[in-house]
Amino acid sequence: MDLDRGTDPQRAPPDEARRLARPDGATIAYRVRRPDTGAPAAPVLMLHGLASNLSRYDEFVEHTALVAQHVLLRVDLRGHGGSLTRRRIDSARWCDDLAALLQAERAGPAIVVGHSLGAQVALQLAQRHPRHVRALVLIDPVFRAALHGHWRWLARASPLIALAAAAARALAAIGLHRGALPPLDLRALDAMARRALASPQAEAEFVRRYSSTRADLRHVPTSVYLQDLVEMFRPAPLPRSLGVPVLALLSSGATFADAAAMRTLLAGPQVRLQDVECQHWPLTERPREVREAIERWVQALPDG
Repeated sequence: MDLDRGTDPQRAPPDEARRLARPDGATIAYRVRRPDTGAPAAPVLMLHGLASNLSRYDEFVEHTALVAQHVLLRVDLRGHGGSLTRRRIDSARWCDDLAALLQAERAGPAIVVGHSLGAQVALQLAQRHPRHVRALVLIDPVFRAALHGHWRWLARASPLIALAAAAARALAAIGLHRGALPPLDLRALDAMARRALASPQAEAEFVRRYSSTRADLRHVPTSVYLQDLVEMFRPAPLPRSLGVPVLALLSSGATFADAAAMRTLLAGPQVRLQDVECQHWPLTERPREVREAIERWVQALPDG
């Protein structure tokens, strides 16, 4: 079991809950943890995955040694968690929100950490707003060309999913949608998952639960979930085209993608690949291993 350790949570600086008003009326919720140092190094911006929220990184932030030198930023992408909306969302809007957030925080180019869909957004951010990105950490990015099994067919159905999302947005606009949705605490869910993983027989149930659309839809509007799928399957820029250092952490389970194809797509002179023994949820299954890999890599950056 990958037991956690790191900084003492009792001695860590407190979080600041912040909200960013956008020109189109959207509000972006995020949290900031600042170091004690007067001149922090590059900020670390953390992006969650599909049907997720910023609590995906609560445990990471609590224990990471990066807090000694870096401003740590966790954000609810538009449509998720405290940034709830049932209006249109897409990668362009997410990237513009993130660039505005970094500007509002007067943060320099960021080390952007993204898991799954969040990794896709990180790649798009580096392409659309390169001056805001110092480096990338991609945790199980999902490149469309590497998908296998039913995920490949689902990606091919993206135009139909986009139509369904538009219909869901139209219904929501006239008030036809579910009411308040229960919040999703991913830290609590991770603790439950680790207890289940203590038994090898429970692994299949773990994968089923964490891949369950029904479970995701308990906490996320239908229109948001459908738009998340469209954006996850949208072609993303390859890391070697972006001109920034990249750390790619790849799950050995290869739940969604072909491992050999992923390694080919990720190959590049500034890209470091590292495997993690898990399914598709390294932050859940191997939190310490992931955290320490990121810390070592960040600290080795020229100005990290």
